[in-house]
Amino acid sequence: MQLGLIGLGKMGGNMAERLRRAGHEVVGYDRSPGKRDVGTLEELIGALSAPRVVWVMVPAGEPTKATVKELAELLDSGDVIVDGGNSKYTDDQVHDVLCREKGIGYIDAGVSGGVWGLENGYALMVGGTKDDVAKVQPVFDALKPPSPTDESGQEMPGAGFVHAGPVGAGHFSKMVHNGIEYAMMQAYGEGYELLAAVDLIEDVPGVVKSWTQGTVIRSWLLDLLVRALDEDPQLDRIRGYAEDSGEGRWTVEQAIENAVPMPTIAASLFARFSSRQEDSPTMKAVAALRNQFGGHAVQAVREQEVERPA
Repeated sequence: MQLGLIGLGKMGGNMAERLRRAGHEVVGYDRSPGKRDVGTLEELIGALSAPRVVWVMVPAGEPTKATVKELAELLDSGDVIVDGGNSKYTDDQVHDVLCREKGIGYIDAGVSGGVWGLENGYALMVGGTKDDVAKVQPVFDALKPPSPTDESGQEMPGAGFVHAGPVGAGHFSKMVHNGIEYAMMQAYGEGYELLAAVDLIEDVPGVVKSWTQGTVIRSWLLDLLVRALDEDPQLDRIRGYAEDSGEGRWTVEQAIENAVPMPTIAASLFARFSSRQEDSPTMKAVAALRNQFGGHAVQAVREQEVERPA
């Protein structure tokens, strides 16, 4: 089928290539002139045959909101917009109302696979009506990973793609996925730190690599940690600073709103906040309190020498 794709960065560019390899026609637009097939959104719409499907793959928040709003003015009744970025599910619901008023379909697609998706495929979690999803299904089928097989060689349907529910369900599912991802990465990181902290373990990368086969904690994330340690065994070239895309925060917010206990995911989110502090105000207060009630030593800010109370 034919698809308009807006946003040809690391993810969008690879998705366009995967779709073309599958025989689909992709007309791409990007703010960068060197990547795009057309120079404006108007040209993009003009290059597509009705009913059109336009996939938006730009940063979440204002860039996506502005793009969807502009597309809603350019597209016709019967066309479909797919938001494949990391938008908050409540934004999807607002966009859906805007589009429905004009007869335009709207789908939110949570996409996982990162820069490896070109070769491995992308896991897709989508929200929308059955009719709209059916219009885009050939694209979803081309993007998702090949179906795995069971012990008898039979395909196992459902893996790698799900129509999760109405508009908003796709990005809500991806939000929870990313919250789980936060916790898994934090657990691997903490395990790595303990291994590296003791003299008993002489081959930390080797231990981590040994976990990738036959253990209950093996995963693709663990494979990627092995890859990172192969490139930098002590991780000396990396600063321990971790941003968050927002989805971990949204996951914890929803846990609070729905009274669902999420101590592990919440702790992993707060650990990322801690990683950005040069000198933790919390731990300054803790050090001051230890000094006040027990006379415990504190470290001076400038000389970093131990000071003891008089």
